[in-house]
Amino acid sequence: MRAHVNSPRNVLHPVVLRGISKTYRLDAVDVPALVDINLVILPNRFTVISGSSGSGKTTLLNLIGCIDRPDRGTLMVGGKSVQRMNDDALSDFRANQLGFIFQNFNLLPVLTAFENVEYPLVMAGMAPMQRRQRVGQLLEAVGLGAHGRKRPGQLSGGQRQRVAIARALARRPQLVLADEPTANLDSKTGAEIIELMRAMQQQQQVSFIFSSHDPKVLEAADDAVRIQDGRVASIKRRNDAAAAQS
Repeated sequence: MRAHVNSPRNVLHPVVLRGISKTYRLDAVDVPALVDINLVILPNRFTVISGSSGSGKTTLLNLIGCIDRPDRGTLMVGGKSVQRMNDDALSDFRANQLGFIFQNFNLLPVLTAFENVEYPLVMAGMAPMQRRQRVGQLLEAVGLGAHGRKRPGQLSGGQRQRVAIARALARRPQLVLADEPTANLDSKTGAEIIELMRAMQQQQQVSFIFSSHDPKVLEAADDAVRIQDGRVASIKRRNDAAAAQS
């Protein structure tokens, strides 16, 4: 079986949302989560989606991450119209092109840090020698080269999130999505994780998209998108001239 692991030189096309709407049905009531979202997320950027609880930011992240589907509008991720994919194709696309970082880490407790990072590569069919090399490089990059044999229960919260970041990058995705990645960390550790994610974003040439309330995450952003009542309230780009040329 041939491993499907992306080249680190691939560049993600902008994520494009045009007229995107999503409504959830709760009992007999329709609850609009997103209304007519028009948004372009640029490649190789550190993009933060912010908003109060219930604003729709997590729904937006789930749509971009191909975890959910919009009711209306056009959604392009990596140059592909993901709405037109069937469930199997969407699952393959998600596995091959996207990486995920969760606020609760979502590490497998019975596996070591090394094995947690290695797991996506095993699923991709990568040869053992290549896997060992890739995992070793990633653990070194996130500062855990000496902790590969430890299980999650033997690691601090910050160390677990570092493992989660390495795992998200294992298959060289073009886009990494993170839902409140610093929410369960103290302020010092959260700042270190933000700095690490920024460094990995530049080193691995990958786009990062976060949902977050954390002011420090917002400060680190290239692009900041604020969602309010299911609509885009504002978009701020750190360097508009560079962004326009992307």
